[in-house]
Amino acid sequence: MSGRGRHRRRIRIAVPVAAATLAAAVGGALLMSSANAATTQSAPTARPGHPSPGLATLEKRIAAAVASDGTAGPSTPKPSRGASTGTDAGTGAGTGAGTGTGTSAGATSGAGTSTSTGTGAGTGTSVGGSAATGSVDPKIIGGTTTTITTAPWMAQLWYTDDKGTSSTSDDTGFFCGGAVVAPTKILTAAHCVKGYDWKAHGAVLTGTGQLPSDGGTNLHGGTVSGVWRQWNHPSYSASAIDNDLAVLTLPGPVKAKPIRMTTSGDTASYASGTKATLYGWGRTTSTTQDIAENLKTATLPLQSDTTCGRYYGTDFVKGHMVCAGNPATGSDTGTTSACNGDSGGPLIVGGRIVGVVSWGVADCVKKGAYSVFSKVSTYVGAAFPRVDDTNLSGDHKADLFVRQASTKTLYEKDSNGTSFGARQSWGSWSTSNVVLQADLDRDGYQDVVERRSSSGDIHWWHFLPSTEKWADTKIFTNWKTRTRVVAPGDVTGDALPDLLSVDSGGVLWIYPGKGNGTFSARVEVGSGWNQYNSLRAHGDFSGDGKSDLIARSGTGSYVYLYKGTGKAGSGAFSARVKVRTWGGYNAFDAPGDVTGDGRADFLARTPGGTLYLYPGTGKATSEIFATRIKIGTDFGQYDIFG
Repeated sequence: MSGRGRHRRRIRIAVPVAAATLAAAVGGALLMSSANAATTQSAPTARPGHPSPGLATLEKRIAAAVASDGTAGPSTPKPSRGASTGTDAGTGAGTGAGTGTGTSAGATSGAGTSTSTGTGAGTGTSVGGSAATGSVDPKIIGGTTTTITTAPWMAQLWYTDDKGTSSTSDDTGFFCGGAVVAPTKILTAAHCVKGYDWKAHGAVLTGTGQLPSDGGTNLHGGTVSGVWRQWNHPSYSASAIDNDLAVLTLPGPVKAKPIRMTTSGDTASYASGTKATLYGWGRTTSTTQDIAENLKTATLPLQSDTTCGRYYGTDFVKGHMVCAGNPATGSDTGTTSACNGDSGGPLIVGGRIVGVVSWGVADCVKKGAYSVFSKVSTYVGAAFPRVDDTNLSGDHKADLFVRQASTKTLYEKDSNGTSFGARQSWGSWSTSNVVLQADLDRDGYQDVVERRSSSGDIHWWHFLPSTEKWADTKIFTNWKTRTRVVAPGDVTGDALPDLLSVDSGGVLWIYPGKGNGTFSARVEVGSGWNQYNSLRAHGDFSGDGKSDLIARSGTGSYVYLYKGTGKAGSGAFSARVKVRTWGGYNAFDAPGDVTGDGRADFLARTPGGTLYLYPGTGKATSEIFATRIKIGTDFGQYDIFG
């Protein structure tokens, strides 16, 4: 028999399968069906979903951004800030040369309005280390030229919008930096994203250390991508340039090697005097508007919050921002600093991103000034779900798989935030007793991890955009006796998705993913895990940027949080924390961030069939979940949740 279903990007599939029966176990982690089912499953078929703009379109966007005089960020400067001068990001970017002059009022550290003139230059306002209220041309004062091999994760973000009019007076165009933090994810600044439609007007260039030339058509070996989705921190303030962090999602993976964000518990990287590395393109002096064709780098010492606050006063928000660099001398001589429009670029310590360029002072060399960055350790908990937010419907909210016990039909139910939409059939999945969502190859398409009832083999269904077909790959053999199988995301801290399983003896194993559907040798976490009749995980429940586990004990129905540490082996999880007593439920699911607020959520079903959503709070205490929300009363008909 056959049925029709849907892939994440509105890709329709057909999945013919045979029949199977339901097991009696409730356990909640994955309700399991019995064996004696067929061991093969026909390959799904698909039709195209979300296409990316063509190369010609993306090159035109870059060319227009290169020639533009627009600005990124808020249009209204913060009144308390002083005066600045600057030019737009597009200034001379096509050739790497360009000249221009400009003046602006209102922004010693980031805001203002301006006018400018020049040859090969745009106009705009400047923001010392970024473009929060103006130009985003990338500049490093006192830096040295480097190559993309030293920073393969660097990305150029180009934006242009002619507003659909024949006049050029309302055109917008600018440039920001960014970093590849997963094959389809770019970390940047919120002021580069908020208020702009990157899907309609943006282009991301990776894999090259040179800015485009020849009117934007020569990409110097780089790869240009469109943008599929965008997210900025929900508390971003344009006036304060606070909570200045964003993530762009690309339509497909890039080859550039990703770099990881630091963790929430990282304090050592921010110790005063710690050497950090900055990367960017553009202007290398405060006295001209000349920009560099090639990627530049600089080393900056981290400064204490006290030092930063002493100079910037209330404009510097402790805990949200970090500043770096020796005090500027008032001229290029002796100054090493980020400058206008390194915006969104990363500050690196120990191979991880600790800061994102946010703002600074006029011309970047004002005596005593420092470059200011968003403090990534504070925001990694919010950004982490956006880096690992592949879902069935293709938005920022995690969706649900349910299988009907009587027909073995698998259904997709898309999240509406605090409810789920009408179910959509994926056809009969009667050969399976485990169905989980997991983007194992980090290509931005949601995969399906499935266990065959009769053989116990684990199969990985993944969509191939190049052929518009699904591939079925057996990744593990004979996991019949595994009492739990979990797809938690990245447990080991390497930014690659892992799998977990509990064997018949109660030992929990981590299978470190390689990001391509294969795994390194399994690593033992510890024994005693069969005391739990539910083990669910997908995402970060504690708000620290690491994947966690939620377990319910068979005796007492106690619910425990196991906080992830980002390590493998026996130290993969911290000591459990009791967060609930749930005796009134018999099935659970942890699909990820259902509400779209950046926190992992949880689902629980009563024996009577009522399903509740428990929104995550990001707290690793008994307050881990907010007040439950009733989803529906007809969920008793389903035997698999995933």
